[in-house]
Amino acid sequence: MKNKNDMDVSYNVQTAVSSETHLIMDYEVTNQVTDHGMMAPTTEGLQQENEGKILEAVADKGYDKAEDMIACLEKGVIPHVVLPDGKDEYDLEMDYQETEDLHPESTDSAELKKCLHAGVIPEAYEGILKDIEVVEVRRMIRDENASKVKSPFGSEEEMRARAKEGYFVRDPERDLVYCPGGGTLRKKCIKKNGVTRYANKLACFLCPYRGQCVTARGITKWKEVDFTKDKLERLVRWYPRDDKDDSDKTDPPKLPKRKFEKVKIVRFKLRPDRKKMNLRMCLSEHSFGTLKQAMGATYFLLKGKLKTHGKFALLSMGYNLARVENLFGFWGLMQKVRG
Repeated sequence: MKNKNDMDVSYNVQTAVSSETHLIMDYEVTNQVTDHGMMAPTTEGLQQENEGKILEAVADKGYDKAEDMIACLEKGVIPHVVLPDGKDEYDLEMDYQETEDLHPESTDSAELKKCLHAGVIPEAYEGILKDIEVVEVRRMIRDENASKVKSPFGSEEEMRARAKEGYFVRDPERDLVYCPGGGTLRKKCIKKNGVTRYANKLACFLCPYRGQCVTARGITKWKEVDFTKDKLERLVRWYPRDDKDDSDKTDPPKLPKRKFEKVKIVRFKLRPDRKKMNLRMCLSEHSFGTLKQAMGATYFLLKGKLKTHGKFALLSMGYNLARVENLFGFWGLMQKVRG
């Protein structure tokens, strides 16, 4: 898993904890750095076991991802994700699908999904969803061959030579960026606006232009450079050039222009319950605190997601047994086991 230094053998464990008993009902072991997009996968097993029932999940700000909350609503799970400061609701949107036979009163996941995509609020979501409407917007047409567009430079050597002229050059096939200092920047993340950020701390520490690169436009203190999908190179203004070099007057090569089409989408607002969001701190935090402090499970001893998954299964079973014993007492637990 990625960390601030580079890569490490580590795992991100998600748990679904019951608000009534504090038992671990389900879990998910991943190597994803953040919690974005993990609410729907973690609650999927519970939703399948409780098909036809509406479940409610609470989570902190780290789970703030629109696609994840929409996936939960489609499956019958109401996501109460802690709101950013100054906000009271989330603005969500999904593709519109015209459907005639709708059953807003049903709590079946298939019917919930059909109603949402048709622009109708199911009865189970009244008070949680509001201001639903169908609007027409312009959407970019995604070309399947867009990722196969080749750079105007024929080889890696040509791209590195171009970079030494004072450019950040992006290789669209390998998804890399070559810098004027001879380093190779790799994809770090994709921002919400679709811009891809590239960085390489080790290469920047050894770069001869380290002191100047900090103040370059579009580059942060850790030498991170941003690229849009249609850009293949970025001019470095501070790079020393020959006086006769007029390359900074020319526009860098671009990928083909994007095409757009008009489509219908469904927009609505999700208003989580603040009282239920406040329960988050005493749910998952309680189980993790017990596992780490009382049971000494502060780290994993195995490598690989499959082995780590099995290890956490044993830890969860041990925690649940201890929790049930606290709820019913030893003899009460043995009586229920026999029953």
